[in-house]
Amino acid sequence: MGVHAKEQPPRRAEGLVYQCRLPLSSATLDLVSGLVRGHLKKIRWRKLPPGRIALIVLAVLRHGQRLSDMAGGHGISASTVRRWLLEVTGLLAARAPRLDRALKKIARKGGVVVLLDGTLVRTRRRTGDANRPNFSGKHKTHGLLFLALTDEKGNLVWISAAKPGRSSEITIARHNKITIHLREAGLGALADLGFVGLDDDPDDPVIVTGRKATRGHPLTAAQKEANRLVSRERAVNEHGFADLKNWRILTKVRMNARHATTLLRALLVLTNAQIQR
Repeated sequence: MGVHAKEQPPRRAEGLVYQCRLPLSSATLDLVSGLVRGHLKKIRWRKLPPGRIALIVLAVLRHGQRLSDMAGGHGISASTVRRWLLEVTGLLAARAPRLDRALKKIARKGGVVVLLDGTLVRTRRRTGDANRPNFSGKHKTHGLLFLALTDEKGNLVWISAAKPGRSSEITIARHNKITIHLREAGLGALADLGFVGLDDDPDDPVIVTGRKATRGHPLTAAQKEANRLVSRERAVNEHGFADLKNWRILTKVRMNARHATTLLRALLVLTNAQIQR
């Protein structure tokens, strides 16, 4: 008769910490560390130094790491990581440029045009009537809509407040008085066909959108070519949106528009610190 060894239960990997590469520049880490260091001078002592706090927060923002995972690896609680995350995003969002200042800065640098577009950040769906305004019929999903301006190279310069997904881009643009700010700064803007009718002065437009075809009036060859030229010039704004959505924390956004606005503006500051074309 053979002798059978007793089967041992699998060992749990408790106490082990895994590592991953954080694809961010030292300038981005220095920016966040400096903000944390200045903030710590005004409040009570923290368990970890500013550089470590900045690294933890950036890991959550960039990789969407679970708060409990980051907390366990550094001997702190998940609620502490959550508090740091809210504090740092608030500090970063406060540095996000206002619309009028962003446009005037581009004008001072010799810029003549900006690119206007909107995008939807998908959110976790909730049940109930209160969730209906967040459903976007255009994208067939729940989310929060925001507008952004980029320069001619695709660098993000401004982000609007987040609005429910069913909102229209042209309504958000009117609410933010984008045409007025463009005229004050002496700039023009290129936008897609969703912004047709936004400019209230057709004799001296500051927003170029191309032309729409109607049932009785198809586009001419010249108008089609003009639309292609506008689309080609606008293509670089997708680089700005792609840079922003590389922060995986956006895959976990919920329906709170105010929190989402703070988060998006914080990520705008980080994106500009990380990438400049």
